[in-house]
Amino acid sequence: MAGDVAEALRTVIVDDERLAREELCYLLGQVGGVEVVAQAADGLDALDVIKTADPDLVLLDVQMPGLTGFEVARRLLESGADTHIVFVTAFDRHAIEAFEVDAVDYLLKPVEVDRLGTAVDRVRRRIHTDRPSTVPATAELERLLQRMAARQHRREQLAVKVADRFMLVHSDDVVHASVENDAITVVTNSLSGTSNYRTLDELQARLDPAVFWRVHRSHLVNINKIKEIVPWFSRNFLLRMKDAKGTEIPVSRSQTKRLREYLKI
Repeated sequence: MAGDVAEALRTVIVDDERLAREELCYLLGQVGGVEVVAQAADGLDALDVIKTADPDLVLLDVQMPGLTGFEVARRLLESGADTHIVFVTAFDRHAIEAFEVDAVDYLLKPVEVDRLGTAVDRVRRRIHTDRPSTVPATAELERLLQRMAARQHRREQLAVKVADRFMLVHSDDVVHASVENDAITVVTNSLSGTSNYRTLDELQARLDPAVFWRVHRSHLVNINKIKEIVPWFSRNFLLRMKDAKGTEIPVSRSQTKRLREYLKI
């Protein structure tokens, strides 16, 4: 490491994709002066891990199942946690610029080592100069969420590859999307094809978060296109969708509570 162990920033990495966490670990090794003390794969686990590890820095994914990065930050703020947060996001650069504030930093996926180094240095300077935490106030978080929602391209057309052609579909017509073997399948009522987005995170970032839910690590659904909710084992659910095949999508444990609250079931 570039810095002494005693001065290294104790860091927690939170991202629902294992490869993304491994990449951040590798990049932090190049930056130096950082000790990764723990990792978490979803928002709920992150709260427990951060409470136990008491890190200086949290690299926090924005789009995650269970709780979003902003929701995690809000709960940390309410609990009085003394940590510095850098959000990691797949939102496009223009959207990020629209809601950047001095109190918090953002990294755009795929993360570049120089940009990561800048964020780490910024956090270190704040700690050494006793400047306020990078966790913004609840009101500021709310404004960030509102700006984020306003800037998302919610009505854009998506290119879906069907056989040797690219079909343009309205985002509202998407019933669900799934990832398997690094390929993302997008399904509407009339077609099924593949997307050129590399991850579900990137696809979800282009859609309305109030409508498209990451109900499972591998599945993104349009909640307005759910036909039936089927009880499953361990009090979880399957979602039977309104596509031609009536596809059944599993709901992860972390999303089951959210679904119950939303639908009052």
